[in-house]
Amino acid sequence: MTFLQELATQRWDDHRYYHHSRINQSLHLVSAVSFLCAYAMLFTAPATAAMIGWMLAMPSRQIGHFFFEPKDYDVVNQATHEHKEAIKVGYNLRRKTVLLTIWALSPLLLLLSPTLFGAFDAHTNLMEFVHNVSLMWLVVGAAAVLFRTIQLFFVKDVQAGLVWLTKILTDPFHDIKLYYRSPGQLIRGELVEPMASHQTT
Repeated sequence: MTFLQELATQRWDDHRYYHHSRINQSLHLVSAVSFLCAYAMLFTAPATAAMIGWMLAMPSRQIGHFFFEPKDYDVVNQATHEHKEAIKVGYNLRRKTVLLTIWALSPLLLLLSPTLFGAFDAHTNLMEFVHNVSLMWLVVGAAAVLFRTIQLFFVKDVQAGLVWLTKILTDPFHDIKLYYRSPGQLIRGELVEPMASHQTT
């Protein structure tokens, strides 16, 4: 496949396997808008951007996957949850659990080493601590994306890794395109997208 064909395939597989729930889709819309706000602030207020990303965009995105997506047999795609987890290109639920655990525990490093081994000025009040935590979370996010990208170079191929990197960075734009109708559909009582894998994106 060409780069663009593989990008379309990764996006389509992600949608049809992992975004059946209208609640999850609506939460992804919230997440997408939040990530775009974080993108806009990234170079002028990186700590604020990281806080928006980790405290609003990421929770709204992951809550949908952990709590609202069905985990039983996927009749539409004829796949078990275990199969979908095994073929997931990016972060499946197990890898997400590891990442979120690292994120949640990372502030403890600043309690052990207030300068983070010389990377920061030591905090002297709560606001400075929150600022340093935010910058550390920015690094955690970037490292997570780069780690999985490089890992895919070896477990799949270089193109697959670069395609996934492109997909992750552009997901907020694509999610708005896909899911801007989802809140309205949810309000009308449609909890699950009908025949998700048979629809075009």
